[in-house]
Amino acid sequence: MKRQIFTAEHEAFRATVRTFLAKEVLPHYEQWEKDGIVSREAWLAAGRQGLLGLAVPEEYGGGGATDFRYSAVLAEEFTRAGAAGPAIGLHNDIIGPYLTTLGTEEQKRRWLPGFCSGETITAIAMTEPGAGSDLQGIRTAAEDRGDHWLLNGSKTFISNGILADLVIVVARTTPEGGAKGLSLLVVERGTEGFERGRNLDKIGQKSQDTAELFFHDVRVPKENLLGELHGAFGHLMTHLAQERLHIAMAAIAGAEHLLEITTRYVKEREAFGRPLSQLQHIRFEIAEMATECAVTRTFLDRCITDHTHGELDAVHASMAKWWATELQKRVADRCLQLHGGYGYMTEYPVARAFTDGRIQTIYGGTTEIMKEIIGRSLLAPDPHA
Repeated sequence: MKRQIFTAEHEAFRATVRTFLAKEVLPHYEQWEKDGIVSREAWLAAGRQGLLGLAVPEEYGGGGATDFRYSAVLAEEFTRAGAAGPAIGLHNDIIGPYLTTLGTEEQKRRWLPGFCSGETITAIAMTEPGAGSDLQGIRTAAEDRGDHWLLNGSKTFISNGILADLVIVVARTTPEGGAKGLSLLVVERGTEGFERGRNLDKIGQKSQDTAELFFHDVRVPKENLLGELHGAFGHLMTHLAQERLHIAMAAIAGAEHLLEITTRYVKEREAFGRPLSQLQHIRFEIAEMATECAVTRTFLDRCITDHTHGELDAVHASMAKWWATELQKRVADRCLQLHGGYGYMTEYPVARAFTDGRIQTIYGGTTEIMKEIIGRSLLAPDPHA
């Protein structure tokens, strides 16, 4: 089924992304996987190519593209290349909107040019050892000291945590109010008392640095408050739909790519004197996955279109996220099985896709949280009843 959402301009951008991946990413990827981190030069190269800050206004060095379909192209191509390491989607689509919509004019001029050039790599720090999806459990706290905040606490599982030059920290700025007592504070590299722990050893996405962060009496200037005081919960809820859509876009692209390479494999691989593709069971497996991918792709493309027009709501973003990521997980498992023993070998793309994609149903809100959001919306009491 031919996709209808992209124009010639989007496809020209897709060609640019593929060229960038072939030149600046794939030749170095194995080394990055061994190192557990992407080189800063790759980020600078992405900045030079115009891949960072796609939606940032041109006056701050960005692309000025309000069309979210460009972000969709970027997510799809990085996923199909198996290049999960450079967390450009996190930087562009998850952190970027906080800076562009909540930042003051002074903050934008201070942070966005480096954000777009690749000189300033970003991260957002929400998760703590004792608080994941439940924001009310956040213990990291900032005390008002007049001209600054005194920040203490720790975060974990922070993507870009080692490389990040600028970290948006979710912190409790008042002991009362539950989730409503949270604010966003921006901590910059080199600030005294800000320390990074381990580059965490994950089962997948080895080259994507994921760290523990520690804050010991960190003095955060008052001008580094992002958005409203005690307004973090509302800010986070506003931007979660785009974050979840981004994860879903990568998930369906990953599932489709796995289906493509597995279809080629079963045509070439022989068993019992004939290609695997001539076995009915294999054909049924491919047919089922192809149908599931086609149906999911249709829904995701509609979500991308709606979001481009500012019409995607939290419920449909949650539907997209849980369905597409669970599909990716199922397809990865089935494709690995169809590869047999070769699927368990890391030299085969299906093996890396199996481990790299497993996180998709967890971060950005687990599948269970997505179902809870959807269920609450559908089963909420009728206020007019």
